[in-house]
Amino acid sequence: MSVPALVDYFRLMARTDITMTPDEVQEFLAQPQSIQVATLGHDGFPHLAPMWFAVIEGKVAFRSFTKSQKIVNLKRDPRITLLAETGDAYAELQGLIIKGTATLIADPEFVLTMYGKLAARYAFSGEGPGEMDAEQLEKTYGRFAPKNTAVVVEPVKVISWDHRKLGGKY
Repeated sequence: MSVPALVDYFRLMARTDITMTPDEVQEFLAQPQSIQVATLGHDGFPHLAPMWFAVIEGKVAFRSFTKSQKIVNLKRDPRITLLAETGDAYAELQGLIIKGTATLIADPEFVLTMYGKLAARYAFSGEGPGEMDAEQLEKTYGRFAPKNTAVVVEPVKVISWDHRKLGGKY
């Protein structure tokens, strides 16, 4: 009995392409879900934290207190990895990993804009998500903006999957 060559084995195991298109990635990111944010700690171990995010000019962005461990880590090493995934059953799984470089923005006006984008997507307080005008934003989040840093992620590599494309087959 002959053993198939490695190339033949992978040809036999070929599966439907489950990669998301760029438009599908943007549609996926438009959903108000959390992302897992991984930064590198001073000891070389990943620091992982869930975050709410917005998409600004096609890039994932979030805010955090400037003294938070993730911001401290990014000041030292701007490499970052993001993970977002949805689905409860294997056939429903969708997700993506974004490896990139973080740009840190400490400008309170930009951070306040981030608060507005996040408040429109997520239930920060009150009844739920909703648009806020400049006066509402300033009144609600203005005192926090100077203590925060926004992070905009410049993608280096995007890995995505959408198991719905398998049509129930493996």
